Amino acid sequence: MFSPIRNTKVYEQVIEQIKNMIIDGTLKKGDKLPSERELVEHLQVSRTSIREALRALQIIGLVECRQGEGNYIRESFENSLFEPLSMMFMLQKSSSSEIMEIRKIIEVETTALASQRITDEELQHMKILLDTINSNNEVDNVKIDKEFHYKIAKASKNYLIINILNAISSLMDEVIKDARRRILVDEDNREVLFKQHDDIYKALRAHNPKKASEAMKKHLDFANEYYKDF
Repeated sequence: MFSPIRNTKVYEQVIEQIKNMIIDGTLKKGDKLPSERELVEHLQVSRTSIREALRALQIIGLVECRQGEGNYIRESFENSLFEPLSMMFMLQKSSSSEIMEIRKIIEVETTALASQRITDEELQHMKILLDTINSNNEVDNVKIDKEFHYKIAKASKNYLIINILNAISSLMDEVIKDARRRILVDEDNREVLFKQHDDIYKALRAHNPKKASEAMKKHLDFANEYYKDF
């Protein structure tokens, strides 16, 4: 089933073996993976390498950890990052600045595209979301902020863009998750972000690509300036 690992990039090879076993059907959706100890024995690698590989597989959406039960192959890969692009981000160990740069390049143009394609129903849902973002619960604010950006990508009606931004977003969650909470817990920062989100929403509602992209660029510049210190 498993083969001993003989490579200096050990955890990457563990990922590759498990990924290939999913592709060839050896491991199926919902299957439970062997324990960490068993994987160490099967693959003849350190427990640290096994844990790094499992953590990466969880990030890219192939494996889920069930508390008290172990690690399982996910039942659905619909929202996973099981694509060459996301594997490249992970294995190349892209820096936070590189991830944020590509996010800005893509998301600014995505917002312009969304302004031309967004529906009245999507605008209504976005307004409901924005009406709740100024609460004092930073956990909720993090979720709302992520959902706001996802809705913009979805409004572009370009599913390649959505998948790319999902890959970037998931990696950013690991890189800047603490910084995101800190920026949103500060009242002054929340006010700035609330105003920026509102400006983006108004440009989308006006179906104005130029203003939409400018508003998103201003928003991401503000966020990236804060994140670069983390």
